[in-house]
Amino acid sequence: MISRRNIRVKVMQLLYALEPLDGAGAKTDSAKALKKQLNQSAELFIYLLNFLTEVARYAEEDSLKRAAKNLPSSNDLNVNTKISGNQLLWKILESPSFKHAVENTRVTYDETKEQVKRIYQALAETELYKQYTQQQGRDKNTEKDIFTYIFTDLMLPDEDFITHLEEHFTNWDDDAEMMDQLMMNFLQKPAAFNLQDMVGVEKWDFARELLRAVTEKKEFVTGLIKPKLINWDADRIALLDMILMQMGVCEFLYFETIPTKVTINEYIDIAKEYSTPQSGQFVNGILDKIHKELLAENKIHKIDFKQRANQ
Repeated sequence: MISRRNIRVKVMQLLYALEPLDGAGAKTDSAKALKKQLNQSAELFIYLLNFLTEVARYAEEDSLKRAAKNLPSSNDLNVNTKISGNQLLWKILESPSFKHAVENTRVTYDETKEQVKRIYQALAETELYKQYTQQQGRDKNTEKDIFTYIFTDLMLPDEDFITHLEEHFTNWDDDAEMMDQLMMNFLQKPAAFNLQDMVGVEKWDFARELLRAVTEKKEFVTGLIKPKLINWDADRIALLDMILMQMGVCEFLYFETIPTKVTINEYIDIAKEYSTPQSGQFVNGILDKIHKELLAENKIHKIDFKQRANQ
């Protein structure tokens, strides 16, 4: 499922995109825009997952085509199709959630079959795949590992496939890191994913409220940040860094079930990943100062999530 960190990144990206727009009217539909972005992320993930299953299933199609040659060789008549019976593959294919997601998402394009064929042929030439097909029986970890290999070592490094994604999904560049994380989580625990709702009510509420808080409280939280920028010109700070600090301060003040340590660590990691090499340390330092100040003034009030649910 899409995590809170994924949501923080999507909110950050949207706030960054909205920054040049003038006037509140331009930001009226920001929640709608965020929902659209999260839906596009879910659609991209379903496409990647479907493509992955098609690569595994292509072994049978390849076997039939080679056996149907006028003069098939011995190799043509003995194509190993073990991967087509992969236990994880059929767990995915037989999942009602997956079936419904594929039926209701635009996941196929004219060139997909050729892309699938090429990735499968590259897989068939690898030593790892040859070892996989020669192993007797089916080990749960091995079944998962071959899928992980196809995705991380064949699909993602393939320039033609990435170009194909960029042509059909304008959000690929923004979501590439998220897709990698989501796929690893899915392959580990596919049953934990509801592909019809990859965000869920609770996380969508978090996403919407975080976006709203930063938008509505921007002037106030920026006023808390600026005094801490000793020897720094606020107008020259990387825009992403300022947005991340605004988001962090909003979480301190308005999200009572999220521990402040979690907030700080999340925004340090996001700053390192998406901003400048120095941003992680910079964001950490400013958020830590503001956190201590707010604590001293008794302005941070955190409660346990279960406690809030029982209120």
